[in-house]
Amino acid sequence: MGTAMPASADPVSAPAGITAEDIAQPELATDATTVEYGSVGAADDVSIQQTAAGAVQWFRSRNGSTAYQGYCERAVRLAWDRRTHHASAIEHWNSSDGVKHRTGTPPLGAFVFWNISNYGHVGIADGHGGFWATSVNGRIGHASSTSYFRNYLGWKPGNSN
Repeated sequence: MGTAMPASADPVSAPAGITAEDIAQPELATDATTVEYGSVGAADDVSIQQTAAGAVQWFRSRNGSTAYQGYCERAVRLAWDRRTHHASAIEHWNSSDGVKHRTGTPPLGAFVFWNISNYGHVGIADGHGGFWATSVNGRIGHASSTSYFRNYLGWKPGNSN
């Protein structure tokens, strides 16, 4: 298990494997690149993840929260309990981590991407053409169409790699 960083820790000097994007709540960060069940605290409980339904439930259970504003990639990583870390949503989209799909309805739990800034944006598909993400009306929320944000890129299959 990792050792929790003090709340006053400087994200720039965070342990290897942890980036500034990972530290929405510095007191919950660990020095491990793999999150073990129970090691990150109740706010980031990952015991229900590893499935598409579990990833969606992670977002649904945080509906209305502002805790992950500016940390969309971290939120989807936690929702899926992923071992792979990307510094940003756009890095995740451009990585070899999953096949890019630019058309079609993203299946339940898929990562959905937009090019809305230098860092991009990512959410989790609901399987019906909508998604769960941070920054929906300024908080974690659900939108019924991927056109909610501009510059939709597409989707990649969700996974806990």
